[in-house]
Amino acid sequence: MKYYWLIFLGFLVACGGQEKEVISKTLPLVPKPQEVTVYKGEHSLNKTIPFYADEGFELASHFLSEYLQNSGFTLQENREDDAQFIVKKDSLLPEEGYTLSISEAFIVLKANDAAGAFYGMQTLRQLLPASLEKMNSFPHPTTTLPLVEIKDFPKFSYRGMHLDVVRHFYDKEFVKKYISYLSLLKMNRFHWHLTDDQGWRIEIKKYPELTTHAAYREETLIGHYSDTPHQFDGQRYGGYYTQEDIKEVVAYAAKMNVTIIPEIEMPGHAQAAISAYPELGCTGEPIPVATKWGVFEDIFCPNEKTFAFLEDVLTEVVALFPGEYIHIGGDEAPKAHWESCPHCQQLIEKEGLKDAHELQSYFITRMEAFLNSKGKQIIGWDEILEGGLAPNATVMSWRGTEGGIAAAKQQHEVIMTPGTHCYFDHYQSKDPNEPVAIGGFTPLEKVYAFNPIPSELSEAASQYILGAQANVWTEYITSEDHVEYMVFPRILALSEVDWTGPTNNFETDYDYFRERLQLFTERMDALQIKYAPHLGKDVKEAP
Repeated sequence: MKYYWLIFLGFLVACGGQEKEVISKTLPLVPKPQEVTVYKGEHSLNKTIPFYADEGFELASHFLSEYLQNSGFTLQENREDDAQFIVKKDSLLPEEGYTLSISEAFIVLKANDAAGAFYGMQTLRQLLPASLEKMNSFPHPTTTLPLVEIKDFPKFSYRGMHLDVVRHFYDKEFVKKYISYLSLLKMNRFHWHLTDDQGWRIEIKKYPELTTHAAYREETLIGHYSDTPHQFDGQRYGGYYTQEDIKEVVAYAAKMNVTIIPEIEMPGHAQAAISAYPELGCTGEPIPVATKWGVFEDIFCPNEKTFAFLEDVLTEVVALFPGEYIHIGGDEAPKAHWESCPHCQQLIEKEGLKDAHELQSYFITRMEAFLNSKGKQIIGWDEILEGGLAPNATVMSWRGTEGGIAAAKQQHEVIMTPGTHCYFDHYQSKDPNEPVAIGGFTPLEKVYAFNPIPSELSEAASQYILGAQANVWTEYITSEDHVEYMVFPRILALSEVDWTGPTNNFETDYDYFRERLQLFTERMDALQIKYAPHLGKDVKEAP
């Protein structure tokens, strides 16, 4: 009897082992979770899914409910004891982190905060068949999920993407679609570049000529800036977002757990605004909205009319965007007009400033104080370091990493976005048939190899690196399809750098990333994303 009892126990153990048998399977998850274990078997979902969520997780619940409804599935609210899908609070988990356990009987998602629960839902979405991305794709809803245990949290708190809507304009529906892509990849900041020399794209009610005049240019450069002589299309071009448009996009971003950072450029890249209101420039002379690319000498004059104008503008901007940051630019501001402007020279002397660079610091510091009084923090491009950094400014390091290193050593927060790795307007392939780009060469593997924390920083200074952001400048990107082509698949690599963390073993990690990327193309196809075909096939070209 003892012998047969041992056999029976062995049978039970064997059965249990089969239920939790670990298997080797590549899942189409981007960014890669911190820990993933896959088991043999599957979890079945039918049309109606009994669902329970603790209080505080409404954002995640609403997102998944709306997503599943597109394909005919329904989350049915139940008591916890009767639910198949359970979302629970776990205060021991890190911020934005979650655990996801899928067994044959239950789905259990745990998170410490609303963001973590939301990101757990995005992971669950990526585990579901890509065909669910299409409306009415499951007329008789039933599907399966793999059995997994996932423990996940982000490496960096700031995970961003930028879009320039000035050089070329994209309507609010595309902007919302763009934000949805960020959300899918667990990116949480959208940097919306709204003003520049070639146009002003946000309605400011107190200054109507910003939209009737400054939002339009008379023509646009054809071909590359380096082509000579310059040729133009002769077509009036422009557009802008009403404040109602802005509110709609902000509300949509909130549903996607994305915070929008608007950028209002100053003191440079201001020719469109000065074209509408010439008194904002040092010469007071009429100038056109710029029709070609580059850096222009007409910048805001630091006089009281300008400061009153910018405070009025920012008051309306602050009311529209609930996030903590306002980006004020600060880059590429030639000082020639300031050098020859009597008012500017008197102001330098009055304030005890050394030169025009310190005058720019005075300008930025004054605008920072105003925004701080409104409960906002400023971000500026790394030129705001010149002449002295404003007291509470966050620096966006784009001219390499040097500006970020200097700011972090001064105990200022930093977002890394160097042109070497994070400018998605650069070429991504050496194929001669690539569409015209501004220049540079930033292939997928180079993005994947990026480490936002420079080796020059001490461990203490490294804590000031918030994360990384990719920038999409649109001088040569004229359509929505072209935006997607330049962004995908490079955004997938950056999302993994920001969320999972920089690679410690490029050859191994990049190979695994490529394997998941190949699987992820099915989801991009279902979403009808016009991604570039450069999926990093030649690892030997990696940096």
